[in-house]
Amino acid sequence: MSEHDTYESRDSQIDLSSFDDEFDSVEVASQEEVPDGKYQVRIDSVRLDSSQKGDPMIKWGLRIISGTQAGRYIFKNSVITQSSLPYVKGDLKTLGMELAKFSGLAERLEELLDVTLEVTKRTRGDYTNVYFNRRIRIAAASTGETPAGGMPF
Repeated sequence: MSEHDTYESRDSQIDLSSFDDEFDSVEVASQEEVPDGKYQVRIDSVRLDSSQKGDPMIKWGLRIISGTQAGRYIFKNSVITQSSLPYVKGDLKTLGMELAKFSGLAERLEELLDVTLEVTKRTRGDYTNVYFNRRIRIAAASTGETPAGGMPF
């Protein structure tokens, strides 16, 4: 931009002044990876995409719901090839999704949102794998037990 160029916010009416005091003292969020281990997560996003090689891929956004890393995200990419298909099918089975035809997955992805599960994140060298261990119930996410009356609140 030259000294004569100007930039105007799309909505100059947005008031950020309520954040002024906190902005000065707030710590910058950590950009470090979530450490390896087991986590209880909720599927926040799932979509079909393509890998760099052009293979179909399922992109998972998993939000950690308990423990010291709660609120952080783990991302998993499931590239779909002939050799990886048994693993992709296993993940879908773990999530409780049975498909008559694999081609019907795109229309059913929304059913996977908000599913809670236990995952294991494991890094070896430059490669990170995320394994879907088992589906869990929401009440189990915090205490491992269902509270009296069956309701978490």
